[in-house]
Amino acid sequence: MAFITDSGVVISFAEHSDVVSKDQILFDNNEGLSDDFVEDALIRATSRILLQIKSTDWWQSLYTKQTGSVNRLDIPAPVGVKIIDRTSDFTDLCIYKALSDYILPSVADFGDENNAERQKMGYYKNRETELFMELIQSGDWYDFDGDDTIQTDEKQRGYIALKRVR
Repeated sequence: MAFITDSGVVISFAEHSDVVSKDQILFDNNEGLSDDFVEDALIRATSRILLQIKSTDWWQSLYTKQTGSVNRLDIPAPVGVKIIDRTSDFTDLCIYKALSDYILPSVADFGDENNAERQKMGYYKNRETELFMELIQSGDWYDFDGDDTIQTDEKQRGYIALKRVR
């Protein structure tokens, strides 16, 4: 459940065993899902999550407030090791993203609309979206200055405008 780091850089918010604990049946029915494949999916999901956070107005506003930067094009993605609160939520977020975007599509039967893996993809995508929005809206999990505590000025509630899909 701990973040996986390499040389002080978070490369994954989750590990293989975390994914297996969320959906044991998937692994029982698909022996071809190797540890390496799942670990690679988790690394990709972590990278993607950090880039998604980077593109939010919340992150851009917090970064601008903390650094005084005025050029939003130069704002970097958050640093994974500075996420010190709600880490279990980031682990879950990583698992949901890896399952919906990488793991389940590799085993789903797209010719069958009622395929269990396709339905699980939708379920995990919804869970991912809800949790991502909750984390951005809370805005209280990032230690901007890296001192292992989150001060009041490092907390900032975020807002996400919902999009209507037809």
